[in-house]
Amino acid sequence: MATINMILQGKGGVGKSLVASLLTQHLLESGKEVHCVDTDPVNATFAGYKSFNVTALDIMNGDDIDPRRFDTLVELMMDLPDDSHMVIDNGAATFVPLASYLADNNVFELLHESGHQINLHTVITGGQALPDTLSGLNSLLKAFDTPIYIWLNGYFGQISLNGKNFEEFKVFTDNTTRFPALIRLPQKKKETFGRDLENLLAVKMSFHDAQESSLPIMTRQRLRMTWNEIRSELEKSNL
Repeated sequence: MATINMILQGKGGVGKSLVASLLTQHLLESGKEVHCVDTDPVNATFAGYKSFNVTALDIMNGDDIDPRRFDTLVELMMDLPDDSHMVIDNGAATFVPLASYLADNNVFELLHESGHQINLHTVITGGQALPDTLSGLNSLLKAFDTPIYIWLNGYFGQISLNGKNFEEFKVFTDNTTRFPALIRLPQKKKETFGRDLENLLAVKMSFHDAQESSLPIMTRQRLRMTWNEIRSELEKSNL
């Protein structure tokens, strides 16, 4: 049995590729065999990580998304070796086409029949993007009966509504059995930790690569501290 981790969120720029990279690094450091796929035809950020050997899936036919090209993704998932993992980063532009394809073709049922485990991952942010990311979560809950891991990214603002934290939101209290874990990305000082992380993401470098690099000592120290916090969160999630 293989485990397929698919990152889906209809709102762009909220950290989907970040989640894909963090999950990949966690699985690799846990000794897992990991296969990576990027389906984003606009910003193939995940495919930029050379150390992950990401397959960039070509789903375009001219200027349009060709849903039939998702057949290739299904073939890749079906051919996964036992005990391996796949991490799939999906862009905002392909959220609706891919979700429709998966539902219309009963893809998850096919994968389950083949013995594969499906985990969905979505990002919830604070600030102005909160309503849009909650809308994306609701779409996933309605379309699929699969576990959904929630990644809370407070970089853009506090994740709260009317004084309530995410755990008090109706979408959470009504669907607690659907969410195996809440994964909180650490919020650090933007002038130091935040800038180091932004620079790391800009050059598509993993935390491991950063420690092996010639980056300044304190940059590597802050990145090590950040990664330790993230790994602690991921270990609690039992992914």
